[in-house]
Amino acid sequence: MLENLKERRSIRKYKLEQVSDAHLDAILEAGLYAASGMNTQNTVMVAVRDKATRDQLSRMNAEVMGTTADPFYGAPCVVVVLVEPERYTAVEDGSLVMGNLMQAAYDIGLGSCWIHRARQMFESEEGKALLHKWGLREDLIGVANCVLGYPDEVPAPKPRREGRVIKV
Repeated sequence: MLENLKERRSIRKYKLEQVSDAHLDAILEAGLYAASGMNTQNTVMVAVRDKATRDQLSRMNAEVMGTTADPFYGAPCVVVVLVEPERYTAVEDGSLVMGNLMQAAYDIGLGSCWIHRARQMFESEEGKALLHKWGLREDLIGVANCVLGYPDEVPAPKPRREGRVIKV
């Protein structure tokens, strides 16, 4: 596990092949086992492999950025991580789910990347309409988008910055 934590990198170039059911199910299961404040398990994951919906999410994210480029780097699958707004640890809980998703993906040979701007995407009317379409509460908070796919690159690790650990 420690080696995986040190070796995983964000992938920004993917093969066209869709993520298999077995791989996606394993990754989502890892997300379900993420820690949460007081074990509230208040996160929701929406796995999107439908190309039209994936492209819609990519466009929405790009609009928040003010660009037309694909912020999902061509990844064929995206897992949207959402949280219930009532919990004061909501964003932290969603972030722990994201960590589990990305580590599980790496462990089984897939690439992943954390894509921001989910909050803005799902605060929009279009985002709320998607939540409604998916049968979810329209007040859920978008934490992040975890793009997934089979990597088409192997980024080299960058050196770790010094002075970030203090022992007292």
